[in-house]
Amino acid sequence: MTKTILQFGCGNMGGAMLKGWLAGGIPPEAFTIVDPFLAAAPEGVRLLQAAPAGEGAFDVVLLGFKPQQLPDAAAMVRPCVGPQTLLLSILAGVDLATLRGSFPQARAIVRVMPNLAAALGKSPIALVGEADAAARAQTDALMAPLGQAEWLSGEDQMDLVTALAGSGPAFVYRFIDALAEGAAALGLPRDQADRLALSMVEGAAMLAAASEHGPAELARRVASPGGVTQVGIDVLDQDQRLVALMTDTLRGARDRSVEMTELARAKT
Repeated sequence: MTKTILQFGCGNMGGAMLKGWLAGGIPPEAFTIVDPFLAAAPEGVRLLQAAPAGEGAFDVVLLGFKPQQLPDAAAMVRPCVGPQTLLLSILAGVDLATLRGSFPQARAIVRVMPNLAAALGKSPIALVGEADAAARAQTDALMAPLGQAEWLSGEDQMDLVTALAGSGPAFVYRFIDALAEGAAALGLPRDQADRLALSMVEGAAMLAAASEHGPAELARRVASPGGVTQVGIDVLDQDQRLVALMTDTLRGARDRSVEMTELARAKT
């Protein structure tokens, strides 16, 4: 059972995970946050400006700072990582070999790719790591309050999953904004278009999550041949331009993740 959790860095993503864990029932006393820029922590959570000295290793250590800070931060984190420590990293582009080189004493190392919906317990979470069955079970238990965890078959998939599940919310937000902007361009008041677009996407996502059918089939069921919806779908499907746009979007984000991995390797 996890008893102590140390978070190095509690920015947007680390904060979302902390919120999800607390909402999921992990007691605040289990957490120690090290973040010199965080003004306050949730009640009961210990907040420090620097790594705790003389306390030894924690059960779980989460790396939540900026990836480029790893070379400097590793020395501060290392005394908190021991043979019983499960090391979790949300550092985009920092691979397992780099993490193992920085923290050779860790019992297990798992890269975690969530998104901000972890605060609501609704995040997709990609996992890949050096972990035995017990460490995987411990990781699964920790991820359960945050959303739907998926273990990848290889680390080479992490860059693409980073683009899809990690960066994906930003792409969805842009799509919602584009829907509203399009409606406004055609005559709807912008504030009303914003509300309707957001409400529509929220409801559609909830229905898709609850349905036994995949998104493509759901779209087919909504559209009647020759009807209003079908005409709109035909525009999206013309020359496969929506699929091409999404493929290019994911490719660009994935390739940047690959570049960040190479940069991280070069600095260690």
